[in-house]
Amino acid sequence: MILNIKIEKTEDRESLPWKLLLSADPSKKMIDKYINSSDIYIALMEEEVVGEYVLTKIDNATVELISVAVDEKFQGRGIGKILVLDAIKKSKEKGFKTIEIGTGNSSFSQLALYQKCGFRVVGVKKDFFTENYDKEIIENGIRCTDMIRLSQILI
Repeated sequence: MILNIKIEKTEDRESLPWKLLLSADPSKKMIDKYINSSDIYIALMEEEVVGEYVLTKIDNATVELISVAVDEKFQGRGIGKILVLDAIKKSKEKGFKTIEIGTGNSSFSQLALYQKCGFRVVGVKKDFFTENYDKEIIENGIRCTDMIRLSQILI
């Protein structure tokens, strides 16, 4: 299936895709910590926003892919992979040497996607979600407690 997806950086902070951002990170408080110092990209299919991702510069060599989300009605079509690969491409073009991402211990499909896109597990931040989120997160019937950290060298 060939998808006609257009990905563009958005500068319009007034109309951010909050539903998508909150589907990737259920805490507005956490999103507010990084959103204004990040680049936000939206995926459009015939002018409809179908996905988003957020890149945040860690230092001159490293960027973090903080948020990746696809609208529920468009999931299962490969849009998530398109978004992750686009984030990798844009990070390389900007001269970063490494791209990192973190996801929950219970986020099986995300872990698989990131590894299929070339990321490797580099560590675990124990109790990240229980210490930083007010509400308990349950995914796939498992309590999300730890953040799995992944990284990819950009060459």
